[in-house]
Amino acid sequence: MFFKANNPQDKSDQNNQRKRLVFPKISPKASIVLLIIMFSAGAGFVGGYYGNRSTSQDQKSQQILINKEGELISQIAKEVGPGVVSIDVQSNVSRNDNFFGRQNYSQRGAGTGFIISKEGIVVTNRHVIPQGVENVSVTLSDGTEFDDVSVVGKTNEGDPLDVAFLKINDKKDKNLVPVKLGDSGITEVGARVIAIGNALGQFQNTVTSGIISGYGRNIEAGDGNSTESLQNLFQTDAAINEGNSGGPLVNINGEVIGINTAVAGNAQSIGFAIPINDIKGLIKSVLEKGKLERPYLGVRYVGLNDDYAYQLNLDTTRGAYIFGSDSGPAVIDGSPADKAGLKEKDIITEVNGQKIDDKNSLSTVLAQQAVGDKVKLKVIRDGKEVVLEATLEAIPAEN
Repeated sequence: MFFKANNPQDKSDQNNQRKRLVFPKISPKASIVLLIIMFSAGAGFVGGYYGNRSTSQDQKSQQILINKEGELISQIAKEVGPGVVSIDVQSNVSRNDNFFGRQNYSQRGAGTGFIISKEGIVVTNRHVIPQGVENVSVTLSDGTEFDDVSVVGKTNEGDPLDVAFLKINDKKDKNLVPVKLGDSGITEVGARVIAIGNALGQFQNTVTSGIISGYGRNIEAGDGNSTESLQNLFQTDAAINEGNSGGPLVNINGEVIGINTAVAGNAQSIGFAIPINDIKGLIKSVLEKGKLERPYLGVRYVGLNDDYAYQLNLDTTRGAYIFGSDSGPAVIDGSPADKAGLKEKDIITEVNGQKIDDKNSLSTVLAQQAVGDKVKLKVIRDGKEVVLEATLEAIPAEN
């Protein structure tokens, strides 16, 4: 087949036409727009790919963290659980009856406690061991029950420390596992904690988790029949139910940093626990002397903060401000405080070099001491600093 030869000009036009059909000519401005569109599409694809991949990795990481946290809580529960006990109490209660006058009733109650010595000393709340107690039994997490249990002692009803001590007399050749005690003074808001207890008096060694929501809380706690003032408590959102009273609040190191004590009845996930440092002096007296001796100074005071200091027109904003009221004098006659020379309107700012502040109230610091200990008190009096020394004595027994 032959092709008609055309002149060079015609051939060039045909070639140019073919080029225009296959490769349309694009203006410089359109080229830039096209490049931007292509780049955006490519970037979107790549970004979407890596974004989905990143989201997937984040979800996997979160799942790993959740799993690891669950494993940690489970491990802590296994370590601490053998030292946590359920407490059953039978007591004799006297009440007035409209028809028969004053009658005696047998009443049962339940709570929680934890072992602090291989000899069988158990810590719990005072309100778990009511007046008129007749019989106390203790059950371990493995179901072992001890019936021969005595009350070593408990704080007075008006004492802001709601604490009692029991002793398992007949251990039935069982090796008891004490819990580890931590330092509640270094615990910060937001710290992860778990609560272990005999929930509702039925569900033994129930485990709940949460955080420390606050510290230095003062509350009025009651059971419907009576109320008591409790001071310097941890606030936690770890669920504390009826029957959990006296159980341990544990940090992530498996150390007991508090005693679960109360729950807000008109709110959800607001529970309270006594910091363990507040009872270390009592623990020392029980372990060393076999009896509970509560050291006391003998003053009535309010813990200062910015608001109180402003209302009282004080330059000092932290400390224990000694004051009297209708309920009693600022300094109790014949008390260690009286003998040391403390006066009304004195502000105690330090005890043995430890500052009195939001986290460490005067009662907290004194609770770490023992009867007979000498303490140096840094005091602000009329704007001047003085140092006094007091020898702590056992709080007088209730009449």
